[in-house]
Amino acid sequence: MKVPASVQHWIIPVTTSLAWEALGDAGMIPRYLPPPSQILTALYEVTADGELLQAVAISVYRVAIGFALGTGAGMLIGLAAGLIPPVRHFFDPLVSFLYAVPKIAFLPIFLLLFGLEHESKIAIIAFSSFFPVFIASRHAALSVGSHLVWTARNMGARQATIFFRVFIPAAAPQLFSGARIGLANSFVILFAAELIGSRGGVGVLISAGEDAARFDLMFAGIVTFAVLGFAADRILMAVRRHVLRGQLIGTAEQMIG
Repeated sequence: MKVPASVQHWIIPVTTSLAWEALGDAGMIPRYLPPPSQILTALYEVTADGELLQAVAISVYRVAIGFALGTGAGMLIGLAAGLIPPVRHFFDPLVSFLYAVPKIAFLPIFLLLFGLEHESKIAIIAFSSFFPVFIASRHAALSVGSHLVWTARNMGARQATIFFRVFIPAAAPQLFSGARIGLANSFVILFAAELIGSRGGVGVLISAGEDAARFDLMFAGIVTFAVLGFAADRILMAVRRHVLRGQLIGTAEQMIG
């Protein structure tokens, strides 16, 4: 009997969790790997006293604004770089020079510029998400088939109509790919930024659990981060499917998802 795909997705996580719980109860794993039941208990503890909700609100606020700013700038400048050679010649060397540098290395600079509050975290998240979105947007602009633009022009379409009704829809799949990578980068940088000089957020909750040797609390924060990242990615993919619903007809993605 064929197992439904919706069930297949849960086989490995459930099996791993059950094995982890059994080994933990038997004392066969180190104490810094608390079983899932202890992690759930810690999650309930910080949820009941409101600490988790406050930390999640702070982290979501930072990542949402930082991702929006970085993605918006990356798309605008990336599309401009693809369409306008002088813009491309200016940004290409700069992006190539900085892209390989771990963006968290710039955090001390942002802390000096913006302080320990939200602004420094938002700025480093925006800075981090800018690069993959810029690169994807630049390549998206360059990959749009010229025949699409020529066809629209021959039909008498105006430049604004060509840009918004032809160019942007053709580039949209790659734009969303860049945004998805930028979103993942945003959560990675958020975690690192909240561990260094932060006064709130899920990263601080994880750090507090580590400092107090409360490994159940530490893993509760890690699980919270994973859930937030997963939820954000699912939301972005839902928006992508809605925006690209006409373009996905007959593709492998439509048949799989």
